[in-house]
Amino acid sequence: MKNVTIYTTNTCHFCHLAKEFFKEKGVTYTEKNVENDLNAQREMIEKTGQFGVPVIELDEPGQQPVFLIGFDREGLTTHLGIPA
Repeated sequence: MKNVTIYTTNTCHFCHLAKEFFKEKGVTYTEKNVENDLNAQREMIEKTGQFGVPVIELDEPGQQPVFLIGFDREGLTTHLGIPA
């Protein structure tokens, strides 16, 4: 089972779309708001070099994590193995 983490801000439209997608598909995720949490912001930048959100981390034990930048519906369905 993949652990899903989404790095967000309060006003990010694509973050809201991604979270709605997760809810619609029944995907459990952890949200880290980089606007309110400077440690989460540092973590996101260190892991990806990205300053923009959303950044979605798909992590499966024993494998390298996959990072999707932005709301990538096709990438999410492919990597999570769920229907589009």
